[in-house]
Amino acid sequence: MRFFQKTLLIIVLFKLSSYSNAGAVPDSFADLAEKLMPSVVNISTTQTVRTTSNQFPFQFPPGHPFEDMFKDFQKPTERKASSLGSGFIIKENGIVITNNHVIAGADDILVTVNSKAYKAKVIGADPYMDIAVLKMETKDKFKSVDFGDSDKARVGDWVVAIGNPFGLGGTVTSGIVSARNRDIGMTRYDDFIQTDASINQGNSGGPLFNLKGEVVGINTAIIAPGQSSGSIGIGFAIPSNAASKVIDQLINYGETRRGWLGVRIQEVTKEIAEAVELKKPQGALVASVGEKSPADKAGVKAGDIILKFDGKTIDTMRTLPKVVANTEVGKNVEIQIWRNKKLLTKKLKLGRLESSEEFKEKKSKQKKTKEFEIEKLKITVRDLNKEDISSRDLKITKGAVITEVSSSSPLNGQLNVNDIIIEVKRTPITNSSDLKNLVDKIVKQGDKNLLLLIIDNNNRRRYIGVKLK
Repeated sequence: MRFFQKTLLIIVLFKLSSYSNAGAVPDSFADLAEKLMPSVVNISTTQTVRTTSNQFPFQFPPGHPFEDMFKDFQKPTERKASSLGSGFIIKENGIVITNNHVIAGADDILVTVNSKAYKAKVIGADPYMDIAVLKMETKDKFKSVDFGDSDKARVGDWVVAIGNPFGLGGTVTSGIVSARNRDIGMTRYDDFIQTDASINQGNSGGPLFNLKGEVVGINTAIIAPGQSSGSIGIGFAIPSNAASKVIDQLINYGETRRGWLGVRIQEVTKEIAEAVELKKPQGALVASVGEKSPADKAGVKAGDIILKFDGKTIDTMRTLPKVVANTEVGKNVEIQIWRNKKLLTKKLKLGRLESSEEFKEKKSKQKKTKEFEIEKLKITVRDLNKEDISSRDLKITKGAVITEVSSSSPLNGQLNVNDIIIEVKRTPITNSSDLKNLVDKIVKQGDKNLLLLIIDNNNRRRYIGVKLK
């Protein structure tokens, strides 16, 4: 009997040892980190921020009859702003991947590899998926990393993040895949991997590795509520499968080439599904169809519900833009729609988003958008517009949208790009100019404590307290 018990114990211990050696519960990440560190880079940028300062000890409120009269007395000033981020090398000739928001608007970009800095130029950038491709200006050869199959990443799998949080380069953190297919309302193509690996300010653009040393995600965003300026274990990474398609296009063409259907869509609610006698809420409801768009030419009409696109099921409204964008431009596809309680099939030739009037109009509006720098807070903002309200389903019509947070801002780590400031010290904000004037007024009165009410990227209201130096 004792012999049998000893034998059983040896077998159990062997099984546990084999399980550990298989990598399910790694003893250490040291070998993996040592192998990958040379391919992860630190990115620092500088840009010129232009502002105007009033030479008088007073300011006129927006719309005041004397406002235009004293514009000539406003003195233009310039200053250099800097920011830090992370990236990783995918080709030995110095091709680097990072987030678009890390390098957006930069005059100069420096990529640091193993303590050596190289100047870099932008090959291509995609603000829609927040990806940028850089090329280091050198003939040196570098150690690169490969993309893995992010579709194989399972909830509970180990992952490792390497980056430059708070300027502390070469920082390694570990965790697991916490969730898949997260939509946080950041872009129309949200499909994030959620992880509890510690990701902080400066990790943006850095890689998320699996235990094989393959990149399965690009670290892009975190949730840091309240006064938190660091990780609370909720970080988000762009899946490698989605990112690699965009990266290939940026390298080959210097721009993206996304599929375009030409419809404006909305969610199919339970009430809408019942009204049109659809079995359950699914698909994307067509709110309008662009004139001469692929959908228009195929006979798609407002009120149709798109249930399938090119053989892929459209389970929710948010699925359709991602599926369409990832489909080859010019491809002949079939779509399945629900109309008048019947299932219909339409055929169309997919267009290119970047060539559409919809895209050109949106880009033109973005160029015309005026930005204001709030010098005291070291942030840059723009006016809330109709596109913001529609795309984010906002219940507000006034406010100032964050476009940049300086690394030296007292709000660094508390505010994120696309957060919306709607109140300062219980005073509602109409637009960015109003915000600038109100902050300047409060500071001139000697008040250094501000209470801001914002709407974050998840459309949640929260207060932020800040003390000015």
